[in-house]
Amino acid sequence: MKAAAALTVLALAAPPAMSAAGQAGEANNGARELNDAARAANAHARSLNGPARRAAEAKAAGIAAAAAAAAPAAASATAAVAAPPASAAAVAASASAATTAAAKPQPAVLHHSACKGTIYLTFDTGSQSQAGLIADTLNRHKIKATFFLANEKTVNGDYSLDPSWSAYWKARVAEGHAIGSHTFDHDVLAKDGANGEILVKPGFGAHAGKTIALTPAQYCEEIKRVDQRFVELTGKHLDPIWRAPAGRTTPRSLAAAQSCGYAHVGWAPAGFSGDELSSAAYPNAVLLQKSLRDLRDGDIFVAHMGIWSRKEAWAPANLEPLISGLEQKGYCFATLREHPDYLSQFKPSSKHP
Repeated sequence: MKAAAALTVLALAAPPAMSAAGQAGEANNGARELNDAARAANAHARSLNGPARRAAEAKAAGIAAAAAAAAPAAASATAAVAAPPASAAAVAASASAATTAAAKPQPAVLHHSACKGTIYLTFDTGSQSQAGLIADTLNRHKIKATFFLANEKTVNGDYSLDPSWSAYWKARVAEGHAIGSHTFDHDVLAKDGANGEILVKPGFGAHAGKTIALTPAQYCEEIKRVDQRFVELTGKHLDPIWRAPAGRTTPRSLAAAQSCGYAHVGWAPAGFSGDELSSAAYPNAVLLQKSLRDLRDGDIFVAHMGIWSRKEAWAPANLEPLISGLEQKGYCFATLREHPDYLSQFKPSSKHP
């Protein structure tokens, strides 16, 4: 997904100007979220040992300090807005200072359950280091998401479509999540080749790391192999959707997949989690801020079930506050079965078994 990452990397633009009251509200919400983030960081630190724990505790202390710094400015902005408008300029200045101190704009907390929009969370297989946490978090929030599966090597030394993962995938089926194909060997598309072929570079399997040529029928089989294995593991078929590894598609690959009943699913620009990027250059707090600020109704969000290359894993720090933050903004969650762009794909007349 690195090519897609380069296209969707983090437009951290400043938000438009707003009223003093709005800025004060943002400041208060920012202070609250910093406190929430500090509590989450402390909880994460307690789960670690040795140097990793000390580093996590230092990070938590930094967040707590930022929260403490934001609180007085937020209180000042609130008081200024509530006071008689003797000096509109002073009120605006106070609210602006509070927003700056809070470090980032935050969503307003809604105190009712009405949905203001829907976000579609999707998770691609990876190292699977976060598989259990993702499942637990979704269950705790009673959220259904969509998973895209390839047969990838995991931190357990096995592969994500080995029999050892049967119970995990059966549980996701029982919970009502949607599950699609990510191609069996995580075949990253290179280009449409000569003689009607499709050039791919598998990440796993017998041809891992080599560019090979597949006919459209063979490419279709790479998508369908996941379904065949999934039936062996769970007794259930995949949903008739797929996601190309790295998000790369070609006209021929899309046509091949469509011919065997699969619709391709990408993600919204705002839905790029950034979990493949360097955690030094793109810390979790920055990625979280970007997602909470930019996600909108109907957006498809993508993250992985663990990334080998990222030193500071995305999910432990970000998944819970992301979901909570979106819920506070009034968003609900659904699988791609409910997405308006894919409703027709799930009709009984679909070519997919």
